[in-house]
Amino acid sequence: MAKNLAPLSPQNWPFSLDWLPSSAYLVGGAVRDALLNRQEYLDLDFVLPTEAVETARRIANHYQVGFVVLDEQRQIARVVFAQGTVDFALQEGDSLETDLQRRDFTVNAIAYNPHTENLIDPLQGLVDLNTGVMRMISKANLEDDPLRLLRAYRQAAQLNFTIEPHTRSTIRNLAPLLDKVAAERVQTELGYLLANSQGSKWLIAAWEDGLLPVWLKNASL
Repeated sequence: MAKNLAPLSPQNWPFSLDWLPSSAYLVGGAVRDALLNRQEYLDLDFVLPTEAVETARRIANHYQVGFVVLDEQRQIARVVFAQGTVDFALQEGDSLETDLQRRDFTVNAIAYNPHTENLIDPLQGLVDLNTGVMRMISKANLEDDPLRLLRAYRQAAQLNFTIEPHTRSTIRNLAPLLDKVAAERVQTELGYLLANSQGSKWLIAAWEDGLLPVWLKNASL
């Protein structure tokens, strides 16, 4: 797979790189989708070790665009440009690598340094991108936010990936935890899944793996 980093280049952003400290990194779906050549719209996610919300506010004020704090406790804010959205989050842990270690799947734990235009991939997410595999980073990370159990199936559908066998076995074992997730969050994931052309296949898989009976009590497959 050729590394297509052009969509991530600061030249394509709606704001100047000068607003970001050298310790800011692009992470998550934007990096993954650029590497897969499937980025459809501007949706950037940055992590910063300090002043994430303050940085977002300064950028929004300078460019006179929308600004909203998404999560005050976790220090996540969004800047809304006409071209798309840019999120800024406080780094979890004392290093970028620690932050990446706390994410859901390896393909979502690749970072991009916009200052050097290099990738940071401590969990071998590029290998799983090349082979089309959703692989968990750890069981504990799935337990921390059980919605990630269902997200594995949704992202497998969106990316036309498979779920790595040990990851899928772990999801089956943790399936009862999904009952603890707020209904609206589950409904959003199901909506994404149903809207995808591969969604039916993965909806059946999620049902067979025990994720959905508690949410779809009257359904049968």
